[in-house]
Amino acid sequence: MSRPIVGIISNSYLINEEYPAHAGGTMNTQAVADVAGCMPLLVPADPRFLSVNELLATCDGFLLTGGRPNVHPEEYGESPTAAHGAFDRARDAITLPLIRACVDRGQPFLGICRGFQEVNVAMGGTLHPEIRDLPGRMNHRMPPDGTLEEKFALRHPVRFTRGGVFHRLFGAEEVMTNTLHGQGIKTPGCRVQIEGHAPDGTPEAIHIAEAPGFTLSVQWHPEWNAMNDPVSRPLFAAFGEAVAAFARKRRLPGRLSA
Repeated sequence: MSRPIVGIISNSYLINEEYPAHAGGTMNTQAVADVAGCMPLLVPADPRFLSVNELLATCDGFLLTGGRPNVHPEEYGESPTAAHGAFDRARDAITLPLIRACVDRGQPFLGICRGFQEVNVAMGGTLHPEIRDLPGRMNHRMPPDGTLEEKFALRHPVRFTRGGVFHRLFGAEEVMTNTLHGQGIKTPGCRVQIEGHAPDGTPEAIHIAEAPGFTLSVQWHPEWNAMNDPVSRPLFAAFGEAVAAFARKRRLPGRLSA
């Protein structure tokens, strides 16, 4: 039997500052293949090349990855400033309607970092452009120096709502995570349930209330060391189980693939 397919949302890059490319981190691919047990498929997130309907029909679930470009603030009714950083409007044009369609259809997705923020914006929420500028907040950004191991090292705890989805998944009210983000949730979108916070109050774990499918999203980067990390592994395993269940259901006789 073929593995269920997870579309991994890519980011746009300029290689050597001149060659345009769509790319995704190998650690995302490895987490999907080795922990979630699905076939990873890199998606060029650009409406010039594909449509949301085509993605829904082709993939069984989606990994909404992190990335340096931020969601454009016009998507949540604000004007861009220098603090908002770089943008990728093509990715916005794919992921925001894709998220809403997945919520309606029960098609699984896992949001990571920018993907976490995309989920909130897709559901009508807003973002802070720079968390570290807020009173009482820590600097959640990736350390500028050091090895990958040092940059992705565990840096702060996340505390979950007792009895919530994440508490039940991890079997703990508090876990240690890395942190490599500049932006964060300002106001939660419609049905966005915040179930995890950093010690400074920054939202770190969300899901969509009453959604028929898997909608978990986290602000940290669980793709790092996903096979061995005690938090990352159950998250990707649960995502893979949800994707596999959706794939089986949509392939039943009489079920449409899209």
